[in-house]
Amino acid sequence: MNYNLELEKAEAAIKKQKAKLICIQLPDGLKPKAGEIKDFLEDNTKAKIIIWCGSCFGACDTPSDLDKLGVDLVIQWGHNEFPWMAK
Repeated sequence: MNYNLELEKAEAAIKKQKAKLICIQLPDGLKPKAGEIKDFLEDNTKAKIIIWCGSCFGACDTPSDLDKLGVDLVIQWGHNEFPWMAK
């Protein structure tokens, strides 16, 4: 199955926030794309990307204590769009 990962949107968010350490969080079905996402974002920004390997059951399931690692941005992917955010 092909997904539109909207990597350019993630790239723009990283650049806008001048984020240096980003955690990407993916549901199990998208975890095989983690390397592709990481490579794209590191190649197109000055940021370091780490991959959250724990659970991702929706927007409310964000990793805790990432600030202790120095993460300044979390980008979470899912299988569905939020209707109020879709454009």
